[in-house]
Amino acid sequence: MTTRCAWAEGDPVMEAYHDNEWGNPVHDSRALWEMLMLEGFQAGLSWRTILLRRDGFRKAFRGFDPEIVARFDEADVERLMNDPGIIRARAKILATIGGAKAFLKMRDKGEDFADFSWGFTNGKTIQGDGVTVPASIPLSATISTALKNRGFKFAGPVIVYAWMQAVGIVNDHAKNCFKSQDS
Repeated sequence: MTTRCAWAEGDPVMEAYHDNEWGNPVHDSRALWEMLMLEGFQAGLSWRTILLRRDGFRKAFRGFDPEIVARFDEADVERLMNDPGIIRARAKILATIGGAKAFLKMRDKGEDFADFSWGFTNGKTIQGDGVTVPASIPLSATISTALKNRGFKFAGPVIVYAWMQAVGIVNDHAKNCFKSQDS
């Protein structure tokens, strides 16, 4: 029998996400940005809720192409506010559009989002202790501040830490999980 992190056990949606995505290092700038935007939508909700709507988000936000999303206007915001396939929260929608603009501004200044994201750990995954899973760490607060300084919203230390876990900047798999580095 496969042993997973307790949060994923017994739910096929969460098991598939855990087994195939959570904690796997992501080095693609666009994919990192997409996950940060989805983590922002998750604020106040369960991650399962986001996973069940992820295809809807990808359709609504045109594949999370920052070039396209950055050009969304008020008509797009209204379209998204009426889209039952996503979380219809105006502030989160506007934050995603603003996030696309911030992503492009970084790129235009020569700052690659993947290099930025992984630069805080010198390209290395931080290994958790396999026992405790904090809501945030000092580094997530540092990254949060850096993101906010670049124009990102819904990027507080807790959201950033969840994103760091999701994209493999942090490995917080439980010690007995088959995906833990210590198993």
